[in-house]
Parts: sequence; structure tokens; C-alpha cells
Amino acid sequence: MKRLELVENIRKKGSFLCVGLDPDIKKIPEHLLNDECPLFAFNKAIIDATAPYTVAYKPNLAFYESLGVEGWVALEKTIEYIKTNYPDQFIIADAKRGDIGNTSQLYARSFFEHLDVDAITVAPYMGEDSVTPFLGYDGKWVILLALTSNKGSHDFQLIADNDGKRLFEHVLETSAKWASDEDMMYVVGATQGEMFKDIRAVSPNSFLLVPGVGAQGGSLQDVAKYGMIDDCGLLVNSSRGIIYASKGEDFAEAAGSEAKKLRDEMSELLKARNII
Repeated sequence: MKRLELVENIRKKGSFLCVGLDPDIKKIPEHLLNDECPLFAFNKAIIDATAPYTVAYKPNLAFYESLGVEGWVALEKTIEYIKTNYPDQFIIADAKRGDIGNTSQLYARSFFEHLDVDAITVAPYMGEDSVTPFLGYDGKWVILLALTSNKGSHDFQLIADNDGKRLFEHVLETSAKWASDEDMMYVVGATQGEMFKDIRAVSPNSFLLVPGVGAQGGSLQDVAKYGMIDDCGLLVNSSRGIIYASKGEDFAEAAGSEAKKLRDEMSELLKARNII
């Protein structure tokens, strides 16, 4: 999916919501466990209930890989279901790959050729040759980890050199030489608040994938205040706050309701910036 297509969908739906499809077999409603493919049954219901309010879905690979072949089948079925029934959705494989070049080439082939997702999250720690194999696929995106939402992000990402430049700023500056803002985004956690100003000082035009709104306590208002740009430039992810809004048989209805609440708030933020 091209950037213009993504932006058009954001404007059409008045939403920059990404729903994280993180189905834990130990948390999904019990009545689904008798289904032939419980994770897919859960995802399908969540997708159908939330699709009117979202522009993206982000399955986290760990929730599927933990079940072996069964989980991988559920992932493939989920991606195919989205692509067939909701082709306007931007699909992100939250895989956090990043290895030596020949290994990354095979990861890229797996996600962009076999699964045919729109984007994959990639760890930058091993440098350029571990990232560039994911680039060059037409309409596909690399989403590079920059400043994450977890507490441990401070262990390395905020370390500064002798000139005061922090590691995440080096990641942003250096990676900008590898790709354009038409095929590379960055992960920036919603819990970072005013740090979005520092991100935008280095990467003023890049799209940002923003986890941490909802269960992790990030503020959507702060994200928009400090991170939104003229074409929005944000995909804000919510996982647990939406998909586990209810543990009962009304789980999908509850998820749809939570997604709509976020969409409505996002619409107001987009209107305030004259984006819609």
C-alpha cells in the first residue's frame, strides 16, 4: 500500500486506528476453544466488529508462533481474511525481525511474498545490511523500532553521545539514508509524551506507528499534539484495550464499541488539524 492510499483511507474513515491482533489462547472467550481454529475465530469476529473504525491491523507474531503450526495457520487465515474482505486495511506483521543480510532476505520473502503483508517491524540494532533486504518491495514498508513504549527503552535508546545526541536520534538520522518516508516508518511509544517533539525534529515527515495507547497508559491527546503532521503521519495501535474489552460472548461487540470510541476521538483530532 502506497502512502497516498493510506492517507486517503485515514481521511475517508476519520481514523488513524490500528488494532493489534494479539490473541492469547489463555485469554480468549472459552466458548471459542471448541472451534476448529480458535485464534482465527476470535480474530475474525474482532475484525468484523472493528473494521469500520480502523485503517490497520497488526498481528503480533509471538501470539501465533507460541502455538506452533496451529498458530501459523491461524495467522495465515487471518491475513487472508483481511485481504479478501477488507482490502483497504493496512496489515502490519509485528515480527521485530533484523538479522544478518541473507537471513533478513528470507524473512522479507516470508512476509512480503508469502504472507503478502504491507509492513513488518524491524529491529535496527544490527545496522544497514540487516534492514535493507526488507526494502525495495513495491508498496511495502519497513517499520523501524526507534523509541519504544516499554520501561526498558531507557536502558539503551536514551543513551547520549558526547554531543548529547541520543541513540534513538542516531537511528532516525542514519536510517533516513536507507529509505524515504514513502517506505519506512518508525515505532514510537505513546508513553513517550513530549518526546514526540524530539522525534519530529529529526523525522518531520515520517509516519509513526504508535503502540501504548489504552492498557499501557499512553495519551492519544499527547500523541496527536506532539506527533501529528499535515497528512496525519500516525498509526496509533490499541490491542488489549480493544480485543479484550469483554471476556464473554459479547467480546466482538465490546471490541467494536471500544474501537468506535477511539475512532470518534481521532476524528475530532483530525478535524482540529483540518485533515478531514
